[in-house]
This record gives sequence, C-alpha cells and structure tokens, in this order.
Amino acid sequence: MDPFKQMSDWRKNMDHFFGDQFWNEFEGVIKPTIPQINIYQYDHELICIVNIPGLTDLNKVDIFVDYARLELKGAIDISYTGGTVVKEEILQGVFEREITLPFPVRRDKINATYKDGLVFIQLHRLISDESGRNKVNVQIVEHD
Repeated sequence: MDPFKQMSDWRKNMDHFFGDQFWNEFEGVIKPTIPQINIYQYDHELICIVNIPGLTDLNKVDIFVDYARLELKGAIDISYTGGTVVKEEILQGVFEREITLPFPVRRDKINATYKDGLVFIQLHRLISDESGRNKVNVQIVEHD
C-alpha cells in the first residue's frame, strides 16, 4: 500500500476531527515540498535558486512569473534503475509550487539559467512609472 495514500487518509480523518486547517503547519514535515528553493533579495532584484536534479529536457519544467508570484511546475526524475534501494533521500516526483515574492517584478526583464542541477532565476523589481511622491497643498486657517 502507498504510504502517502495512507497518510492522506489518516490526515482526512484528523481534519474531520480537528478542522480542515489543522495540518497545514506540518505540511513540510509530513511531505517535504519539492523543489526546494532559496530566494535572495537585493534592493531592486531577486535571485531564486531552484533545486531540480537530473533535468535534461528544459521543456519538462514550466516557470511562470505574475506580478509578485512565482509558479513552478514539472517533475524531478532521477531515472536510476537497478539494485535495491537502501536509502532514498533525494525527493522525486511531479511538483507544482507557487511562491509569493517579496515585491512585484517586471515581466520584461527575467533571466533563467540551469547549471549543475540548479535553476537560477533573476527577477527585477517593478517600479511604477508614476512617482510615489504627491504634493500636499497646505491651506491657511484663519483664527476665530
């Protein structure tokens, strides 16, 4: 029997007892999130580093950026066969992640590269064409 299916059934029963959102805080412990991602923030730039080992076909991963959201879809498949598994720590499988970015980013200035099992995504802060500075008019109030 699939252990994740058993865990899912067990979780549904616990959700029914404790409430639907009870396990959300434990999600990463029960089933770690893939792919792992690090995000580094600079003044006007973000560097996102995504761990996707064994990627040989770049068409098997989709990366979408929308305003202040990064979406990743694809699969991690090491494709190793043979032998008996003694230890398996490298997470594999289909993934779909949505990450909220710390600020909105430009759609026209995105760079992504893949090297040594890591996807490097460079994003630039969206700075509005309108100035954030507004002139405040001061009025004189006559004393009564």
